[in-house]
Amino acid sequence: MLKTYTGSCHCGAVRYEADIDLATGTGRCNCSICKKTRNWATIVKPDAFRLLTDEDALADYQFGSKSAHHLFCKHCGVRPFGRGDIPEIGGAYVAIQVATLDNAEPDELIEAPLKYFNGRDNDWWSEPDETRHL
Repeated sequence: MLKTYTGSCHCGAVRYEADIDLATGTGRCNCSICKKTRNWATIVKPDAFRLLTDEDALADYQFGSKSAHHLFCKHCGVRPFGRGDIPEIGGAYVAIQVATLDNAEPDELIEAPLKYFNGRDNDWWSEPDETRHL
């Protein structure tokens, strides 16, 4: 069910709202950055996302193909969302960190389907052999 969620970083300098259907799924990846940051995200199209604070509170980190913008709060370091454009997953997207949703109930998160991605081996369409550490 589509719901408007609000979210934020730890200090509140970055706040957003997004129209999300958690039943469409969430994901975790084993690539180097996702593993180190314990990434748990859901993907929405850019028109379903609204940044409520000034973009100046965000810093941007890119690596590798530079197809993704790993955004984080300049003040507290939390990564509420990222942006990118990857044709293989449908083009432009916003990856929202599920842990930064302020009004998501624990039951909603528990019930959200979870898929694992093997980014470490650039085999994005296959689950990694081991996921317990993600």
